[in-house]
This record gives sequence, C-alpha cells and structure tokens, in this order.
Amino acid sequence: MVGTLMARDMLRDGEFQVMLMDRSNLALAKAKAYLGTGSTLKTKTCDLSDPDTLRKAASNADVVLGALSSHLGYPALETLAQVGTPYCDISFMAENAMDWNDLAREHGTVCVVDCGVAPGMSNLLTGAGVAMLDQAEEIEIYVGGLPKNRSWPFEYKAGFAPSDVIEEYTRPSRIVEHGQVVVREALTEPELMEFDGVGTLEAFNTDGLRSLIDTLDVPFMKEKTLRYPGHIELMRVFRETGLFQKQTIDVQGQQVSPLALTQALLFPKWTFEEGEEDLTVMRIIVRGEEGGKSKTYRWDLYEAYSREERATSMSRTTALPCTIMARMLVDGTFTEPGVYPPELLGSNRAIVDRMLSELAERGIAYTATSL
Repeated sequence: MVGTLMARDMLRDGEFQVMLMDRSNLALAKAKAYLGTGSTLKTKTCDLSDPDTLRKAASNADVVLGALSSHLGYPALETLAQVGTPYCDISFMAENAMDWNDLAREHGTVCVVDCGVAPGMSNLLTGAGVAMLDQAEEIEIYVGGLPKNRSWPFEYKAGFAPSDVIEEYTRPSRIVEHGQVVVREALTEPELMEFDGVGTLEAFNTDGLRSLIDTLDVPFMKEKTLRYPGHIELMRVFRETGLFQKQTIDVQGQQVSPLALTQALLFPKWTFEEGEEDLTVMRIIVRGEEGGKSKTYRWDLYEAYSREERATSMSRTTALPCTIMARMLVDGTFTEPGVYPPELLGSNRAIVDRMLSELAERGIAYTATSL
C-alpha cells in the first residue's frame, strides 16, 4: 500500500527511473497494474532480507526508499548505512536506528529514518515546535488510521502491516514525565477526544515517542493512538486471553502459536477492500515558553481516502513525506552523513516549509495554530 505510492510519486515528474523490489510476484504485479508499465518503472522479485541484494541495489541507485515492515527495517538500515547512497525509510522498527549513526557517518551515508506520518511528520513538526520555543515543556501527539465506515465487530481496519498494529498493542509504552522515562502498558490511560469530521475518538498509550525520548530535552512527552470508542477494551480482552502471545501452546498434541492463529483469523477482516475508504487523523501539540510568555504550537491533520488516486489516506500520508525527503537528499538540500530521525531536521526551517508546501501540493494539508 505504501511502497507503491512511493513509486508513483517518484515517477510523477519524469525525473527518476524507479526500480520497485519485493519478494512477492503478486505484490509487484498489482503495483505494475496500478502504476502502469512505463519505461521508467522496472520491477524485480528478490528477498530484501538478504544484505547482498540490498547492497547491490543501493550501489546502482541515486537514492533508496525503504517501505519494509518493522522486523526488516533495522538490519536493512545497518546494510544500507555502509553503501553511501542516501536512504529514507518508513520502517516502524522496535530497535534504535541511531545504533547505526556512526556507521553511516563513517561511510558518508545520509539516512533519514521513520519518515512517514507518525513516526515522521509527527517528529518533524514536533522538532519544529521545539525549535521555535525558548523552552519547550510538553509534547502531545495523537494519531490514528481508521475506516471511514464503522462496521461490527471491530470498527477498525489496518492502513499498514497488521502485524505492526498488534505490535502497538503489546510493546510497552514509554512516555516522559518530569524529565524521566516512564514505562506504561500499551492500551492504558484512555482519553475521549473530539475531532472535526470524525467526532469522538478514544486515545490510548502506545510506544510512539521512539527517538523523541533521546533527541529532545522536553520534560513531558507522550504519544497516543486514536481509535473509535470500544476498541481499547476489545484489544485488552484479546491480549489478556493470550491471543497476541508468540510462544507456542499445546492444542490437542499440536504446538500452536496463538499470535499466528490470531493473525490468520484477524488480518483478513482487518484488510481494506479495493476502494474501501479510510481516514487519517493526527494532532501535534507543543507547549512551552516564548518571549517570557506561554506559547502553544499545534498542527492538525484530517486526510481521507483519495478516490482520484485510488489510494488510502494512510498510504498517502505515510508515503509522501518519505518521497519528498528523498528528493531533498538527492538535490542536496540535506547532505550531512549520519542517521537522522525527522525531529533532528525540524530546526531547519527550509526543510519544514518545503515539506509542508509539497504535501499541500499533493493534497495533504496540515493546519497550523499558535496560541
């Protein structure tokens, strides 16, 4: 869903030839059917968990974009950091991408990681807000991808890899309070919030702060996921029952992974049908002091399914920040070797302004408010 939209945007003006790579012939065939078979698009079936394959592909490219699922993101970053080709990815990896910062610097590679919507735009705009304040005191990020039409029993479908969604419900959630990292169970501390165009949503703790914990010196920080009301309780019941457990159990003499069974049963019901419409909702709030007075910067996003492009809002809002950043890496807007989560670029006003401007040109508008 996301990689195909990345390829489409890189093809939009004829500046790039694009090689689209995946291990699935079916996925590549669907992408080719969606994108068309112009001479600037090529596809290759290969295993992207293989370091040699990654190295060879990157060495022949001007820029590499990664739309890999979370379990592949970290080893891929290690490999690509050593090639020297600029790299921009959206992988929601559990590991710390900054582990490969020195490696990227040693090989002269610019890597911008987590450059989607959240993480991604949430980080970039948070970094921008902190840079504008004399002293940042609090960061709040709320984000969710939802089906436009609510239907029983889940009132939810996954706008990205469903396995990564379940990871959000099981991974301990890190937040910052009084300058200290505090670990809370995922799906906890629910809040009911109102959003224009959607109505009431519930927000709950997930481990979304990620690199912000280490890169920004702000005493209070949290990120929460948004769903339609009732989702928290259902997922907590699933988790408590053991349906998200990876360790196998004995079932009538057979070793069965509850998580694998849950995925097999659940994912078909969580998959968007062709043309089914979705929503992406996000709110970023940065509070602090500016000029001796309290100041708040806020950005709101409401993005719906694009009928014209036949693309989900989650795929568009995730793919396009990555492609816009990739273009900046190619044209020399940013060239400093190392691994960079987007918040480290937030103080660069030219990058932030260009990102927001080019997203708006593509129909994705962030509404900014200062109080």
